[in-house]
Amino acid sequence: MTLLRTQLGNTLRGHRLRQRRTLRDVSGAARVSLGYLSEVERGQKEASSELLASICDALDVELADLLAEISLELRVAGGGAVRPLAPSEDAPVDETRPAAEEPAGTQPAAEPALALVGAGQPARSALRRGEAVSLAA
Repeated sequence: MTLLRTQLGNTLRGHRLRQRRTLRDVSGAARVSLGYLSEVERGQKEASSELLASICDALDVELADLLAEISLELRVAGGGAVRPLAPSEDAPVDETRPAAEEPAGTQPAAEPALALVGAGQPARSALRRGEAVSLAA
């Protein structure tokens, strides 16, 4: 399993090297010590959100783009299937492409619209038993 901090460091280093910039240059622009930036790039230190934003600014990389790139790399490294986002209802339908063949009367399994994050133990055990759990939005 690849650690988040390892993948984060590899990705930051990749951006820096593609720009042909030194650790000293980026550390100065990000206002972080050269040693600490080196440790972040090597996956030895966890970067705070503020530090990460500063490094992204110094590299002229959007934080959201960096996180999306890391997410994709983690999926690939973990052997997980990379699944495209579902098309929106407003997206045009390609009529020239044949529809996926599925047995008559079957529907693809729906993915949950909500995930229980930080739900208490009683809610988890109720889900395992198949009981209804109410969610507040």
